[in-house]
Amino acid sequence: MRTALLERGFRPFFLLGSLHAALSVALWAAVLGGYVTPPSWLGATRWHAHEMLFGLASAAIAGFLLTAVPNWTGQPAVTGARLAALAGLWLAGRVAFLATNALPPLAIAALDVAFLPALALAITPAIVAAGKTHNYLFPALLLALAAANALVLAEGLGWITGFAAPALRTSLYVIAAIVTVIGGRIVPNFTANALRRAGRAVAAPQRGLADRIALPAVLVCAAIAAVWPGSLARGAAATVAAVALAARLTRWHGLRALDDPLVWSLHLGYAWLPIGFALLAISDFTQAFPELAGLHAIGAGAFGTMILAVASRVALGHTGRPLRAPPSAVAAYVLVSAGALLRVTSAITGAPVLPLAGAVWASAYAVFFAGYARILLLPRADAATS
Repeated sequence: MRTALLERGFRPFFLLGSLHAALSVALWAAVLGGYVTPPSWLGATRWHAHEMLFGLASAAIAGFLLTAVPNWTGQPAVTGARLAALAGLWLAGRVAFLATNALPPLAIAALDVAFLPALALAITPAIVAAGKTHNYLFPALLLALAAANALVLAEGLGWITGFAAPALRTSLYVIAAIVTVIGGRIVPNFTANALRRAGRAVAAPQRGLADRIALPAVLVCAAIAAVWPGSLARGAAATVAAVALAARLTRWHGLRALDDPLVWSLHLGYAWLPIGFALLAISDFTQAFPELAGLHAIGAGAFGTMILAVASRVALGHTGRPLRAPPSAVAAYVLVSAGALLRVTSAITGAPVLPLAGAVWASAYAVFFAGYARILLLPRADAATS
């Protein structure tokens, strides 16, 4: 008997991803406090970055793409046993890192590195069958992330040296590119739909120069970060990315939807992208801010907020529930961006608020998990197909 949890990709991945985010950041705080020992073969900081990028972000990307690709292509969704295998593979990687003293590092790395290629393999046939070439970008970016993950883990295993840090930076920019593309599709669309339902119809923004520049600028940052981080070249690319991303956001009518948390949360999450790239540019040009400020604005701010904004909206829409944010979602939006702000502030000023930042940020995902577990586990409210 098929469970509702396996009816569509957003269900297991948003559920498990939010739980993982809350627990892993709490575990990171325990590592910082000296209460827990991270995998010695990977190192504390790399383990934390790895789990945020290849744990949480990868789960969120999987949940979104496994749900969106069938809508984009008209092809059958990955469900049932195939979905369970994908979710199980992702979960096995997370559990393996927790059992680092019981498993050989090579086994942990093999489990973890297999997930992103498996996800790419799951969505590529539908994309190819539909013949929409602009969607080929997603399997390509997933494989780029998989390659970066392999480099991080290979250095942890002692096979190579000098690759892990550039690979982690590049991964952050690749995920930023995915957010740039997906955000550019759904933020203006969801905003226009919400305004239309409220009787405030707006014209869909036409594709302009900023839309054409934003993604290439982010990808150029990714390429430069791999070989020349902290350089004037990256600063220039980050400046272009920040301006283009901000210009896109101003055209999406976000200020007209401040009464709808499902909408303003998307704009808030996307706004962290230009903020992050602007901080990176300042760091590269003036060294006034440390690079960590920009990296955490993108990671904790943009990724952290956008994941919750998309997950809360998708979960309601695809389970036949009214598109009204429950109190748990609103609380999660506020907490995650507050935690990100504290983390960025800590990086810039050195203020001793790192434990507080982690606690606030992790609590956002705990609140989301508590508020949405029932929605993600139970059948659709309207008894239709997920």
